[in-house]
Amino acid sequence: MTEGVAEARGEVRAYLGTYTTWPGGGTGLGLGAFDPRTGRLRVTGVVEDVANPSFVVDAGRFAYAVNEQSDGEVTALAVGADGVPKVLNSRSTGGADPCHLALHRGFLLSANYSSGSVAVHPVRPDGGLGERTDLVRHEGSGPDPERQEGPHAHQVLPDPRGEFVLAVDLGTDSVYSYKLEEAGTLTLAGTARLHPGAGPRHLAFHPNGRFAYIANELDSTIVVASYERGALKPGPRLSTLPEGAPTTPRNYPAEVVVSPDGRFVYLSNRGHDSVAVFAVERSGAALRLVGATPVGGQYPRHIVLDRAGRFLLAANQNSGDVTVFAVDRATGGLRQVSSTDAPIPVCVAFRG
Repeated sequence: MTEGVAEARGEVRAYLGTYTTWPGGGTGLGLGAFDPRTGRLRVTGVVEDVANPSFVVDAGRFAYAVNEQSDGEVTALAVGADGVPKVLNSRSTGGADPCHLALHRGFLLSANYSSGSVAVHPVRPDGGLGERTDLVRHEGSGPDPERQEGPHAHQVLPDPRGEFVLAVDLGTDSVYSYKLEEAGTLTLAGTARLHPGAGPRHLAFHPNGRFAYIANELDSTIVVASYERGALKPGPRLSTLPEGAPTTPRNYPAEVVVSPDGRFVYLSNRGHDSVAVFAVERSGAALRLVGATPVGGQYPRHIVLDRAGRFLLAANQNSGDVTVFAVDRATGGLRQVSSTDAPIPVCVAFRG
């Protein structure tokens, strides 16, 4: 289905990340259409031969996907007049298993998980990617011998004011702050240390920009951190699980998102297979666990809110489906409204 037809139906374009090298995975970057009125998601096609596009960002006329493999790459796509994305080019990230992307000041930044590094590529006027301008490698380790034997960059994102770039590293229990220079190089501006063994995976900012919420994969906690001009200061931590939740299978928090009005924070629990709902208190300085809603699938990796904050989508990696929840914007509560089959869905991205 062309983009024009989807728009006529009131739908918006969606991308579905997957693994193409895993049994049961997709054959490329999945395409979908989301109805923001009903919360229905439809799978509409695939861009073939995009390898392991486990994370994708939509930039309107263009889209960018990681190729999560040992020789990591990032791929640029252009959306034509027919609404069908086509690959422009790919570039090496200089590291292994890139798993996250961000666009910032005309550059594409990528986090290489296995090699613990952050790569920078300029975006050309035609949307394609130029040669890499920088590659910074983290150093250090953590107390978990299986997961923290070395650095593992898991997320890279600009702060709300666009002044600094933050890189979340699971292996070193750290969040690094960088300045992105005009030449496309990264200069370290500060390092925030989490408690040992936390395994920070992703963070999300409160709309006021003064607080961030850090999802810790290895000990099922979320940390509230204050933030000011590159300086992240970790504070209180809370469990992402309700009291009395079973300890097996082991739980691994993944994505964290904040409602557009800043009143609620949502976090995906892989293992417990739920979405934790937190109420935001004290203007963002505190969280309170409201509950954990069953996700309706298995191993929810990526969660995302639609632009209006009316619906939350969960990409359930192990059950091969994307579940959609209506959000009660008064209480933060979630109610499942639909489920869509997709091959190993690990990311959902809407049109930018």
